[in-house]
Amino acid sequence: MNLYEHTIIARQDVSPSQLKQLEDKYSKIVEKFDGNVVKLENWGLMNLSYIIKKNKKGNYIHFKIKADGKTISELEKNEKIDKNLLRYLTVRVKKFDLETDYFKKIEEKQLAIK
Repeated sequence: MNLYEHTIIARQDVSPSQLKQLEDKYSKIVEKFDGNVVKLENWGLMNLSYIIKKNKKGNYIHFKIKADGKTISELEKNEKIDKNLLRYLTVRVKKFDLETDYFKKIEEKQLAIK
């Protein structure tokens, strides 16, 4: 089994319930093909570097997945036809960084330190 970090960007006008459905949908696809979602992070609505399909912002969802290549190809095949997604990216990594929350709000980080 390989380790992957997979990020999807959903359209800015997607509702929170639709975001939850996207998370569940892609988690189930990974599990269906004998993969394992180690960690799922919802990074929230952020500005895009450039306009994609007339959108200036996107909802970012990040998965840390333990799976094989067949699982990732099936996941990406389903994402290509999803109208709610703007982009997706999969990167193979050697190990996961499970401690760091890169997109946690500053106030939450300061409260965690105290």
